[in-house]
Amino acid sequence: MRRPFVAGNWKMNMLADSSAQLAGELADKLPEGNVEVAVCPPFVYLTTVGNVIKQSKIKLGAQNVYFEPKGAFTGEISTAMLKDVGCEYVIIGHSERRHIFGESDELINAKVKSAIEAELKPILCVGEKLDQRDAGQTEKVIETQLAGGLVGLSADSLKNLVIAYEPVWAIGTGRTATPDQAQEVHQFIRSWLSGKFGDDFAENCVIQYGGSVKPGNAESLMSQADVDGALVGGASLKADDFIKIIGAAIKAKSA
Repeated sequence: MRRPFVAGNWKMNMLADSSAQLAGELADKLPEGNVEVAVCPPFVYLTTVGNVIKQSKIKLGAQNVYFEPKGAFTGEISTAMLKDVGCEYVIIGHSERRHIFGESDELINAKVKSAIEAELKPILCVGEKLDQRDAGQTEKVIETQLAGGLVGLSADSLKNLVIAYEPVWAIGTGRTATPDQAQEVHQFIRSWLSGKFGDDFAENCVIQYGGSVKPGNAESLMSQADVDGALVGGASLKADDFIKIIGAAIKAKSA
């Protein structure tokens, strides 16, 4: 059975003191239950947050990574650097990286391969924009992103892969996919994984939903059969909200 996974993507928010305070509150209030939890602060606060949560069950993740091991790549961060400060997870291909910074499926694929080689667990993000959904292109877009992001990789190498479906039209907009809409796309992703990597792989792969997840909608979303957790943005910046979402995951998947 897949273990639900809730990760907080702090994006470009928080400072050192507020990062430490938030991490401490989460560690203190983390509910007991069958759920994996991670937080992904900005690069400059990974060590600060990592030190606060290291005695807790919360895992540390990064928001991005570069695929080269080292060298003259000003402003970039390598997998070895992330490992060195205690990261276990790394978000790759977030919609903001794709659409603001122009990251291609080819680049995202290189990052996934680099993360896997370094034994980091990649959270590969996929999702369609509003015009693509309105044009009935959701599945085509998702398939293209999955195929491009995972090309050249095997089921064995991807055993720690997490997929995050994040409809771009629902990120930071207050709009959220309905539970049925989320389930439909998650089911499509699992079916695609089954065709590419086999039924066993697909059945065991964790697929998160990301897109304006809040305490009020988290349980209904994660009660869907193929929604295995959440990649949480704004609500992960408030300890009480994030804790409620974690509790919702426990409740939804223990029912």
